[in-house]
Parts: sequence; C-alpha cells; structure tokens
Amino acid sequence: MLYDPDGHIEAGLALDRTTHQCLVKAVLAWKGDPGLQAADYHQIALQLTGAARSVAIDVRRAAGLPERRAARALTEYVLNDADRRLAAPLEGTARCAQERARIVRALYEPLDRLTELAPAATS
Repeated sequence: MLYDPDGHIEAGLALDRTTHQCLVKAVLAWKGDPGLQAADYHQIALQLTGAARSVAIDVRRAAGLPERRAARALTEYVLNDADRRLAAPLEGTARCAQERARIVRALYEPLDRLTELAPAATS
C-alpha cells in the first residue's frame, strides 16, 4: 500500500474491486471478536481505508459529470459521510475494521449507480 494522503497516486490506479469485496465480505462475516492481534486488525483497517479512499476518488470522478446531476445529492451525502467516518483514528479492533468495511461497501453503491448511467451519457 502506498502512502498518498492527497490521493495523487491513487487517482491513476485502477480499483481492485474483487480484492476489496472479498476483504469486506470476510470482515463483515465476523461474529464477535475473531481473536486476531491488534496489529492485524490495524493492518486490515488500514487496507480498507485505502480501498475506501480509492473508491471515493472514482465516485467523485463519476459524480462530477453534468449528466449525473440527479444522482448527485445522494452521492454527495455518501461521500461526506465516508469522509467523516474515515477521519476517525484507526484502532486495532475488530469493530474498527468492520466500520471501514461498511464504508467501502457503502461507497460501491453510488459508484455502481453512476457507472450504470455512463453508457447513456456517452451515446
């Protein structure tokens, strides 16, 4: 994972959606505390934070097109909520990792809606 707090490098990288979704699914499947070390939870939360920021960049890029004004309000809400939640400090806990997984999942929803609109906007 690259340290890129301003998102300059991530903006040019393709999303690894399959990996993100597999990690999100695994983390959200935890019932209670799976008994990992705090460093492991922290590393998982860090990975999910990077995924969330990467997805958010793509959502912002897709939402910025004028043809998508109808979807903009919900998208802006999701992005603002994700930004607020991502600002919370990382903790080495299962709860923190699951919160980051929920953020990634929530960001893929508007990205999918905006991506579905793309063919209609380009024809």
